Amino acid sequence: MPTSVTMPELGESVTEGTVTQWLKQEGDRVEADEPLLEVATDKVDTEIPAPAAGVLSRILVSEDETVGIGAEIAVIGGEDEAAGGGGGQAEAPAAEAPAAEPREQAPAPAPEPEPAPQPQAAAPAEPDPEPAPTSQPRPSREDVTPPVDVETVSGTGRSADTDAVTEAYVTPLVRKLAAEEGVDLGTVQGTGVGGRIRKQDVQEAAARKRRGGQAGGGGGRAPAPARRPVVADTKLRGTTETMSRLRQTIADQMAESLRISAEVTQVVEVDVTDIARLRDRAAAQFEEREGVELGFFPFFALATVEALKAHPKLNAVINSADYEVTYHSLENLGISVDTDPGLLVPVVKDAGDLNLGGLARKIADLTERAHTGSLNPDELSGGTFTLADTGAVGALFDTPIINQPQVGILSTGAVVKRPVVVDDPELGEVIAVRSMMYLALTHDHRLIDSADAARFLQDLRARLEEGAFEAEVGLA
Repeated sequence: MPTSVTMPELGESVTEGTVTQWLKQEGDRVEADEPLLEVATDKVDTEIPAPAAGVLSRILVSEDETVGIGAEIAVIGGEDEAAGGGGGQAEAPAAEAPAAEPREQAPAPAPEPEPAPQPQAAAPAEPDPEPAPTSQPRPSREDVTPPVDVETVSGTGRSADTDAVTEAYVTPLVRKLAAEEGVDLGTVQGTGVGGRIRKQDVQEAAARKRRGGQAGGGGGRAPAPARRPVVADTKLRGTTETMSRLRQTIADQMAESLRISAEVTQVVEVDVTDIARLRDRAAAQFEEREGVELGFFPFFALATVEALKAHPKLNAVINSADYEVTYHSLENLGISVDTDPGLLVPVVKDAGDLNLGGLARKIADLTERAHTGSLNPDELSGGTFTLADTGAVGALFDTPIINQPQVGILSTGAVVKRPVVVDDPELGEVIAVRSMMYLALTHDHRLIDSADAARFLQDLRARLEEGAFEAEVGLA
């Protein structure tokens, strides 16, 4: 029985998907749960597995075509069809066998060994019969994306054997990604069927490479900017390319947000010296207990969630058609993550129910999986307020754009030590070195006035400057 392949559910807020690449072609045999195609959505890129084993008899949706959830995209023929087709071909030679007997008595077998060297000459082409169905679309794809993906991968020391393996198990998309990330495919262990190297394998290898480069210096974010201008950015000079689907989505959403909301940004300065000292005291114990490092960001997340509970206007959604406002009863905190493909915002669901350790673990998990491409669409939707870690790239502050349909987004700047005038109980005003940062809140002026935003920021600043998180880090 033929099996229909449909565009699957890809998340509660996802209504359509774009076929970015077929991993199998018509006539190819597929196994159940074997990756069949790659699909991109507004939220995430993912591989779609085959729902049944058989032969891919028809592809109904071409690459770069967008269809709705539930639409039929391919047909897989059943096991009986595959067996039937093979049996028919086997019977024909059997029927001809008697007629061929006189020919077998002729001296024809003598010249037959002579072509034996020809199979050896053709041996390097052996991989062609297997990827033959996929080799036809590859030239057009590689023509569109210049040979950087092949040339860079072939760099040094690649033999004919590795060429065959790469051709058989690595798609052009994966080769291109490996080239952009500077990942040697010879060092990557494929997790796909038959050892095929998947996109996720390259992303995980790239993430490990980044972490390895960060281990020595402690300034983990510095190597990335140093690498990108050499490997990625400089090769873009003088070129023209189509934006990736993720980049297109970000562009459309940011422009739409500015069109919909009356966005105003307010900035306050915060002294987080007490938190910095608390981190120094509790970092080792916290990491041993929670399994993650104790950075500044979890403190900012916890204080933000507490402030949202006290200021529900910042945790709301506006129905513009009816001029209705819905105030959320929970805090789903979106966390912006800078990945190589583009900005992603995974969501910490029910963040208001988590303590500092729970937030730290969840943020670390979502951030790691955002970099390795293993988030599911539901983890990228449902946010009620967004927290952007601008300080992660060294910026003091920015003016973030609201992530629709939310009404607010908070940007946390870099924590820097500098001289500040402080009031000393005994000496009066003195200059001291303090750990300082900026909080930038962009809010929708349709609902939130500047005074509302100021009260939210003042409460948030007071919570952070108080620094009373001893119980949260296990020192109480």
